[in-house]
Amino acid sequence: MTPGGDKSEDAFRTIGELSAELGIPQHILRYWESRFPQLKPLQRAGNRRYYRPADAALVRRIHSLLNDQGYTIKGVQKLLAQKGGAAPEPEAVGDDGQRVIAPPPVLVVNQSALPRAIRAELEAIRDSLKAALATDME
Repeated sequence: MTPGGDKSEDAFRTIGELSAELGIPQHILRYWESRFPQLKPLQRAGNRRYYRPADAALVRRIHSLLNDQGYTIKGVQKLLAQKGGAAPEPEAVGDDGQRVIAPPPVLVVNQSALPRAIRAELEAIRDSLKAALATDME
C-alpha cells in the first residue's frame, strides 16, 4: 500500500494520483517529463498519463533531490545521467556543475511557547557550550 492511497506499490498511477501523493501540481510533473528524458510515463488516448512503479519511484527521487536535498534541475539531470545516478547525501550540485555543501536545516523555536523549565535547561546547555568553545579557543 502507498502512504496516501489504496493502491499497491505495483499499480500504475495517474498524474493526478501522483501529484496528490507528492503535493505538487500536475503541470510540474509534465515539466519534469520535458527536462528528464528518463521519465517516460505511458500515454493513452487523449494523452492520459499512467506512471509505472519505476516512473513513480523516479518522480519521488526527483522530488526529493529538488525539494529536500537542494539540487537544481541541472544538478539532478547530471546526477541521473551518471551510471546508477547515486547521489551523495550532504552535497548539492550548483548550476555551474560545482558541488556545493548544503547548509544544515535551521530550527526556529518560539521561545515564549517553551515551558520555563525546558527553556532554562536549554539556556544552561547553551551557556556551557559557549564556555567550552571559549576555553578551546584560548
